This record gives sequence, C-alpha cells and structure tokens, in this order.
Amino acid sequence: MANKTRSTFLKRQKEVSRQARQKEKAAKRLEAKQKLAEGGEPQDPAEAEDPDLAGIVLGPQPPPGESDEESDEDSADEDEADEK
Repeated sequence: MANKTRSTFLKRQKEVSRQARQKEKAAKRLEAKQKLAEGGEPQDPAEAEDPDLAGIVLGPQPPPGESDEESDEDSADEDEADEK
C-alpha cells in the first residue's frame, strides 16, 4: 500500500505545478492583451520587423559596384563638361 500513497502524492505535485504554470500563462496572456490595447507593439515575432530586413526596398537593385554617390558625382562631372 505504501507505493500507492507515494505515487498519488507525486501525481498531486505534478497537478499542482501544472495548474500553477497555467495560471502564469493566463496572466501573461492577459498582460499582453492589455499592453496591446494600450497601443503597445505586438510581441508576436511573426508580426515584428526583422532588423536585418529593415530598409530594404523591393524591386530592381543597382549593380553591386555602383552606388548612388558615384552616379551623382559622374552626373555632376558630365554637367560641368557640358557647360565648358
């Protein structure tokens, strides 16, 4: 009979810890809902912007060797040559 008591006690401990985890999760969910209702940022990683992809423009990209600065300097040099 002693084995039954020990196993029942362990089952009860597991159940109590499971219930405590459920309460913590419910509190977290409630807090997240309140924060979102106040206008906070969503904490969902799927909705958050990836910092590696921030500022990337869709569409054709300039060739890797050519930058905007170089093309601006070239057009300025051409304008000066046309004026002379």
